[in-house]
Parts: sequence; structure tokens; C-alpha cells
Amino acid sequence: MNTLTIIGLGAGDFNQLQMGVYRKLKAAKKLFVRTVDHPVLEELAAEGITFESFDKVYEKHNTFQPVYEEIAESLIIATANEDIMYAVPGHPLVAEQTVQLLVKAADEGTFNLVIEGGQSFLDPIFGALRVDPIEGFQLLDGTSFSMHDINMRQHILIAQVYDTFSASEVKLTLMEKYDDEYPVTVVTAAGSSQERIVTVPLYELDQSVEVNNLTTVYVPPVKSQEGALRDWTTFRQIIATLRGPNGCPWDQKQTHESLKKYLLEESHEYLAAVDAEDDFAMIEELGDVLLQVFLHAQIGEDQGYFTLEDVLASISEKMIRRHPHVFGDVAVEDADDVVANWEAIKAEEKGTNDKLLLDEEYRASSALQTAFNYQKRAAKVGFDWPDAEGAWDKFAEEWQEFRHEVTNGSSTSRLDEFGDVLFTLVNLARFYKLSPEEAMLHANEKFARRFGYVEVQVKASGKSFTDFTLEQLDEFWNEAKQLEKEKKI
Repeated sequence: MNTLTIIGLGAGDFNQLQMGVYRKLKAAKKLFVRTVDHPVLEELAAEGITFESFDKVYEKHNTFQPVYEEIAESLIIATANEDIMYAVPGHPLVAEQTVQLLVKAADEGTFNLVIEGGQSFLDPIFGALRVDPIEGFQLLDGTSFSMHDINMRQHILIAQVYDTFSASEVKLTLMEKYDDEYPVTVVTAAGSSQERIVTVPLYELDQSVEVNNLTTVYVPPVKSQEGALRDWTTFRQIIATLRGPNGCPWDQKQTHESLKKYLLEESHEYLAAVDAEDDFAMIEELGDVLLQVFLHAQIGEDQGYFTLEDVLASISEKMIRRHPHVFGDVAVEDADDVVANWEAIKAEEKGTNDKLLLDEEYRASSALQTAFNYQKRAAKVGFDWPDAEGAWDKFAEEWQEFRHEVTNGSSTSRLDEFGDVLFTLVNLARFYKLSPEEAMLHANEKFARRFGYVEVQVKASGKSFTDFTLEQLDEFWNEAKQLEKEKKI
């Protein structure tokens, strides 16, 4: 079995090349290099050392991953015939995708793999920036990282920034979290005689700075809360501060029970923003809902019962467990299969118990939602009409009974029959896959909007409501309806 030796060329020029690495390079019988664009290789070539590069592979592909895969495959094929050496910039095990692919392939046992040293680019980078990594840092791949990978409170080094295009991609990703003017530092050939360090505003990263394969982008940690408002940690710290010893008296005294009504209110306000198709309102209202989630999680942490991490772990495990068609090997045909799987897994999770079916369906905050839940649960065990026609017949029956009680009954019997009417209306909503709670919310908002228009017209006239007939007020109402159609209110 032949051997593939991977060796690092270091991060600097020839004068910084380790003596042991230099000797091994000179002794190599067959030497490949990932790219000739490295200061050491010019000196080695001048000494008569021959090597074969993979620079042409980069020209064949539009993205880096197939480049790395082709290089690795070519090296594996070459190793089948003889022992070879593969030289890469820096250290082989730091930010070198081709090496990771070769390590994985070597595990199959078709060739021996030896990895030699070589100074990584990290040491000279930290030296050039005068940054102590003990403060916490991230090393990210400029070709594949996303804004979700970024911890804004740590030193961030972004490698694999080869050219203007990759610098532009890095800039756009960073601008999803950082201010356009945030200072970033571009370090090229750190520790060598060609070292260049330039600090620019983020928006100029791909415009005023020359980059190459020895370039690393450094993003310093954000020191203030105001500068890291797009970071989850910031919001968590804000909530912890509000609940802390020197925080807000109102937030400090809140409990899970006292906050229940606010979660309901904020959810309704978000639904209203969705109905209005108002993206800016959705952002604001979702933030208010998120505030309630974080407050409840912080209360749990303050009391020592649970933390936000427990909440995240619980919902993450549930999503993975209940989506075996995505995270497992279960096959589904359509959304109905997904729902059926979900319910089956949910039932299995709960197991057998002595509780009645409707015990867990009561919602103190909403009688409409409770009715919907009761009917939905009963339907799952077959207590339901085969189609909506049965629900319509039941509605007609209950409506007639209510009208009879209005004429002949007592206030108690009228209340009872009217409840039956509402219950059948909820059942009709269920058959047509409508949310009665959302429908009622929409109706309330519509009434408030139209009546608000009527009130404005009354005030504009300089009169009071009692000065208008019902017909006149109804004209204002119809005007409001027309303006709604024209989307003017």
C-alpha cells in the first residue's frame, strides 16, 4: 500500500519555512501542490525542485467544493502507483478542505496517509493583529459560512477569501448582522515580508482592498449591546438584565401566570399583521411574541426549573422525532401522510393513560378554541359526521331551537341554545378548515376599522352620533366597506 504524505508550507515566506519541512520537500520523489500561489514555492522552484499544481482545476469549476473533490480524487489515483507528497499552504489540518477529504478517504484503508507539520496562518495572524485567542475566536470558511455561524462577541477570522467575488460574498453575509460602517481588517501574507494589514468599513471590503489566497478577513468583537442587536445573545442579556437586581420593577414581579394575557394579546396582534400583509408590522409583532417566550424562559431560569436551552432542546427533539420523513428513512406521499405520521408519533409519545380524551383540550383563554379542540379530538375517534352536510343540518336544527327559546323560553334556556348555535358554527369552521378564533379576531378587527371610519366622519361633521339616523350612519359604514375594497383604509 502506497503512502500519501501531506505537508504544510507554512504561512509566511521561504525564510520562515521550517528546516524539517524544507528537507522533506527536497527529498520528495513526486510532489504535488494545491496552488503555486505561495511565496515558498518560487524559492523552491529556483532551487530546482519540481512539482505539479492543481491551479487548472480551479478554472474548471464555478464553486470550490468540486475543486476540492477533484484534487482529492486525483491524489488518490496518483497514490495508487507510487508514494507521493502533497504540499498545502499553512498547516494541513487548518482550513484545508482537500485534506479533510483525504482523511476521510484514507479511513477506507486503500492507502497510507501521513500528515506532517507546517506553521498555520493563525499564529502570524494573531501576532499581526495583536489579538489573544484566549478571549475567544471563530475560524470560518469564507466560501460556506452563514450569518447563523457568527458570534458577534468573539474575534472572527474568515479564511478562504481568495478574490473580489469571494470578498463580496463575505461582505454581504456579514452585513446581515453588522452595520455597514463596521470596521473589518484585511490581513494578507501575515508574518512574511509581504505582510499587509488594511482596515476598512465593511461596505468597502470588496472594493478598496486587494485580496488573494493568503488573505484573511478579521472582524473584531462587538463591545456594545447597540452594535449587536441582531445577535440572540444580546436579547437574552437584555431580558436577564430587566429581570435582574438592578432591572425593571415591572419585569421583576412578572410570573408565568401574570404574563399569560400578554402572550395571547401579542399573538393576536401578530395575526392581525399577517391579515394586513404588513411585513414591517409582522417584524414588530413577532418581536413582541418573542419577548414573551424569552420572559417565560428567564422566569423558569430564575426559579431554577428550566432554561432557554431546555426549551430549545425540547422543541428541536420533537421536530426531529416527528419528521422521520425528513430526518429518518420514512417515506410519505403527501401532506396528509405527514399529518397522519405526526398524530401516530404523538400518540405513541403520550402512551396509554386514564385521562379522558377531552381533558387536555380545554383552553381557559378561549371558549372558541376549546370548542374547536373538543370537536377535533372527538372526530379523531370517529364521533363526527362523514361530511359538512351533517354539520349544516345540525346548525339549522340548533338555530330553530334558539329562535323558539327567544320567543318562548327563559334567559337561561336562550343562553343554552345560543351556545349550541355557536358550537355548531365552530363545527362548520372545522369542516372547512377555518380557525374560528382567527375568524373572530378578523371580524373584530374589521368591525373596529369600519366603525372607526364612521366615528371619524361623525366627528368631522361637528355633530354627535345622536344627530344621525341609523340609515345615515349605515351610509358611512358602506363607504368604509368600499374604501376597504380599494385598500384605502
